[in-house]
Amino acid sequence: MASNQQTESAVSAGVEQDDLTIPVINFSLFLSGEPKAKQETAAAILHAFRTSGFLYLSNAGISPSTVQNVFAHSARFFDRSEQQKEALSWDTPESNRGYVRFGREKVTQSSDPEEILRLRTANPDYKETMEIGREGVEGLPNKWPDRFDEEGKEFTRVMCAFYDTCKDLHMQVMRAIALGMGYEETFFDEYTDAGDNNLRLLHYPPVLKSVFENNPDAVRAGPHSDYGSITLLFQDDIGGLEVKSPQNTWVRAVPIKDTIVVNAGDLLARWSNDTIKSTNHRVVQPPSTSGSSTEGSDLYPTRYSVAYFCNPNFDKTIEALPGTYTDVSEKKYEPINSGDYLRMRLAATY
Repeated sequence: MASNQQTESAVSAGVEQDDLTIPVINFSLFLSGEPKAKQETAAAILHAFRTSGFLYLSNAGISPSTVQNVFAHSARFFDRSEQQKEALSWDTPESNRGYVRFGREKVTQSSDPEEILRLRTANPDYKETMEIGREGVEGLPNKWPDRFDEEGKEFTRVMCAFYDTCKDLHMQVMRAIALGMGYEETFFDEYTDAGDNNLRLLHYPPVLKSVFENNPDAVRAGPHSDYGSITLLFQDDIGGLEVKSPQNTWVRAVPIKDTIVVNAGDLLARWSNDTIKSTNHRVVQPPSTSGSSTEGSDLYPTRYSVAYFCNPNFDKTIEALPGTYTDVSEKKYEPINSGDYLRMRLAATY
């Protein structure tokens, strides 16, 4: 007798506007599903990366309580004195570790230092960040607040554990991409096992609404694409992330409870010979809605997010993947070292 039970769908509605679709993909079907469900989930992830470059991942194996704990420690870190935070200040693109004060970074697609300086002066990014890299890299230590107090020690422990958790998820998503592209599931493992990634804690302080009213170009983070392979973004419920649509409009990637926003970066697009999209996005003021906490206030509220920027191992050469071209003349990019590429992009940003 045939079963009436329907197969659980890997894809559900997320955001659909202006020819931009950001689906919600149930990743548990890839992590523990039957082979057919696993293949369908992998295909859905690859399709999203090839069309919009963005998706929401649900049931990804990271508990909501873990994420809430990370956000709580992030908020307490940014509440520290400027003196303590500056003692942990970011210094070089080679390290990419430490605290970045308000206005220091200007994310942009430009690589012209004079243009970036002009943008930073006219429209600084309204945010501060804490950058955390892989532990144990000789000469490039993370800048932990563990020397300040017990909360600093607990912050360090929580962030080290979360870094490793996100590294595992990065490897699983890349396995899904491999399966979707017709490779062995473990094809990318040798490119991801080192964990040369970056955990970024972001704090967008309260901003006067008049800042945005008086300057239409003001943003909390300027239009940009990410540099690496994929990004795992954990949002709070305030919102403000927008994605560029095929119609050249900005579409809000509204927070969806217990999901992770995942987007493809420039290096993955390059690696895929541009068959995968690295889509521009930005962070603006949160939407004004009736009954919201900003109604009747002169301020837009504080926003927190946590981004885990995933990269191929820094010692790997990245060139067009098999199957993304039929003749070598169709390769759009020269081979490039992953670490060199990331350092080049970071040097232009700061």
